[in-house]
Amino acid sequence: MAMENASSRSDVPTNISLVGAVDAVSQSLQYKTVSVFLVLLVCGVGIVGNVMVVLVVLTARHMRTPTNCYLVSLAVADLIVLVAAGLPNVSDSLMGTWVYGHAGCLGITYFQYLGINVSSCSITAFTVERYIAICHPMRAQTVCTVSRAQRIIAGVWVLTCIYCMLWFFLVDIQVNPDQRVQCGYKVSRDLYLPIYLIDFTIFYVLPLLLAIVLYALIARILYLSPLPQPADAATATTLHRSCKETPEGGAKGGRQGRPRSALSSRKQVTKMLAVVVVLFALLWMPYRTLVLVNSFMATPYLDAWFLLFCRTCIYANSAINPVVYNLMSQRFRSAFRELYRCQGRATQRHTLCAVKASYSAARDPPDPAPSANGGRKGGGRAAGKAGAEAEGKGKEVSFGNERDGAAVEEERRDTPADPLETTPGPAEAEKGGEMKHSVV
Repeated sequence: MAMENASSRSDVPTNISLVGAVDAVSQSLQYKTVSVFLVLLVCGVGIVGNVMVVLVVLTARHMRTPTNCYLVSLAVADLIVLVAAGLPNVSDSLMGTWVYGHAGCLGITYFQYLGINVSSCSITAFTVERYIAICHPMRAQTVCTVSRAQRIIAGVWVLTCIYCMLWFFLVDIQVNPDQRVQCGYKVSRDLYLPIYLIDFTIFYVLPLLLAIVLYALIARILYLSPLPQPADAATATTLHRSCKETPEGGAKGGRQGRPRSALSSRKQVTKMLAVVVVLFALLWMPYRTLVLVNSFMATPYLDAWFLLFCRTCIYANSAINPVVYNLMSQRFRSAFRELYRCQGRATQRHTLCAVKASYSAARDPPDPAPSANGGRKGGGRAAGKAGAEAEGKGKEVSFGNERDGAAVEEERRDTPADPLETTPGPAEAEKGGEMKHSVV
């Protein structure tokens, strides 16, 4: 977001930015040290965590569910916020001036608002998906699909990209009386205030109000409705899974324990997503409140330490979601662990292949002038050696996939023969695709 001009004139918008204002406190060594340390720590953890979320969903087939598609969109939006807002804050703290020029002012402001708004829309999308999956499970068979989630996400990104182009016309670089360059708003408060209030309402107030209503309805279904009896096929099928969910813990109690296990799984997933929404509301509240109050004040409140607290809360909101997934979702926790193991095995295979190649080259130098028979024998040896190496590599590669295959087979064995679970919805049947699980 744009920098705040410290002037108290009524025609200057009184807003703050994710990169902050320059004053005597912000130029102190203590402030610079604390600011750079916090930003680098939070942004570093957030970038690594969100990259891992994207990787595990894209590389693990069992993680490609409608809910996880929205979580990938949220992770990409959080990455944009951390890179476009957090990292420029480091240079601003160290240099005390804007160093990215006019193009950087426009581009960084645009990407900051893009990441913030897309993250809000992604949270709203998975909240609605959870509501449909739990409160309307029959409709979820055709609504809660991976292909539909991908289309919704593409639409959200396209519309938000177009909406955020408005900021190209609202910001510009400014030179303060002390000759420091800042990226700030170039429009009057009368023009900026309605735009900010619309943005505040669409991307903060309305998503939170909608989340409160929908999670209240979800809680009524999950916690106030009686548990189904295994003999009641219709009720058990309805409560069994919405959008073909797979229980987090992999229930082992047979078919009679599946309804209760599926219900427990959905409760756990809903709790995790509700925690994400609550953190979004709490961590964005200081900044949103401060900007709203400053928009109506003649002299804005711009205490450097409080601004640092507001910015750190925003960066923490973009960084903490992968931590929540790891703590509250067994599937994500296992996927993160498997991703780490795969990276280690890939490194070991690369090193082993390099050692084998060096050893083979040193042991079997090429013949200077092979005869016809010798050429055939040498070719046979080379072909045999190449075949052995290819077979060895094939075994190594297949070895890395054995656990995934076993995990998938175990899930198939545990899954009861339920028509709603084995028959794809009409939207997916047209494409020949298989209905994906929507549990995280």
